[in-house]
Amino acid sequence: MDKQGEDGMVVRNNARLVAQGFCQKEGIDYEEAFAPVARLEAIRILLAFAAPKGFKLQQMNVKSVFLNGFIEEEVYVRQPPSFESAKFPDRVYKLRKGLYGLKQAPRAWYARLKSFLLKSGFVMGSMSSEFELSLMGELQFFLGLQIKQGPEGTFVHQAKYTRDILKKFNMGDSKPMTTPMSTNTALDADEDGEAVDQKEFRGMIGSLLYLTATRPDIQFAVCLCARYQASPRTSHRQAVKRIFRYLKFTPELGLWYSSGSSLSLRGFSDADHAGCRIDRKSTSGTCQLLGTSLVSWSSRKQASVALSTTEAEYVAAASCCSQLLWMKATLSDFGLKFGRIPLLVDSTSAISVAKNPVLHSRTKHIDVRLQVEGVDNALIKGEIESQWTSIIALLV
Repeated sequence: MDKQGEDGMVVRNNARLVAQGFCQKEGIDYEEAFAPVARLEAIRILLAFAAPKGFKLQQMNVKSVFLNGFIEEEVYVRQPPSFESAKFPDRVYKLRKGLYGLKQAPRAWYARLKSFLLKSGFVMGSMSSEFELSLMGELQFFLGLQIKQGPEGTFVHQAKYTRDILKKFNMGDSKPMTTPMSTNTALDADEDGEAVDQKEFRGMIGSLLYLTATRPDIQFAVCLCARYQASPRTSHRQAVKRIFRYLKFTPELGLWYSSGSSLSLRGFSDADHAGCRIDRKSTSGTCQLLGTSLVSWSSRKQASVALSTTEAEYVAAASCCSQLLWMKATLSDFGLKFGRIPLLVDSTSAISVAKNPVLHSRTKHIDVRLQVEGVDNALIKGEIESQWTSIIALLV
């Protein structure tokens, strides 16, 4: 397996012994396989935090990382082809450490890393005494994200990935479009339309979903098209192709984290009432900023049908509030403390419902979970402050 850089050139050749983990059976070969991974929001928060602080982020790589984890289960693997022992060709290997391909390999590695970090007191630079590391220099290419750090700020984009998926789906020579979706586009199930290749359609959606890591401008359009993966039609594929044509027009668009940004936290939420033409559910749209740096956003269809615009806006605000509280907890690890975090909503009625307990007798149809865990709880604790804002004012 070749390791490629951001320009697509091979920077390192890798050869690994990979176990056939698909043959493992839960409860026999492994018990637990879950291992925590970094959220993309956490990576963007780190980049946005480092820019105004003037930090220059460096990158390190743990060599053969999964081979460092100790496994508790009894696992045997056959000798790899062309590397059998001449003396014992019929014997198998008993594993003491993890191997690439094993279901429990990520969890075993995380357990050892966590144990080592806690034991060492999180002392920077001490990992080299326990694991073999390679210094990769300034952070430039990470999980498909291209990162350019400069004195004025940090630019994060996925230009290489964009060109790759345009080539993969034969859209490299397509006519560019200036918008990802027309304003009057209204997709539905289109049951009378011609069916298209489901595998290709899902591949296109999956590729675009990863691109939303740095492209909030296509978030809504991609999520709207993703609703029809079960039975895609020609109209759905045409909508997806328009997104690709928009990417052809803006291949190097990305996120800019200015070094002059403040480190204040705020959020915005909005919703379209009964926007889905199939089940009449509303769509919540939220975004969260650290100063002037956009670090998190979402466009998600709500779980239940909202009976009013107030309810739709309230549910969207609850979703945004939940994300703000998570970001507040994450940034506290960076040494940042926040007072009341502004949550800007363009519905005075939704704000009134959140602030005034007397009105709650009229909102019993709203999910109880939102009342307890969402906006109300944060308002009572004084963590989130709902404010009214005009969408028109935001756009100008």
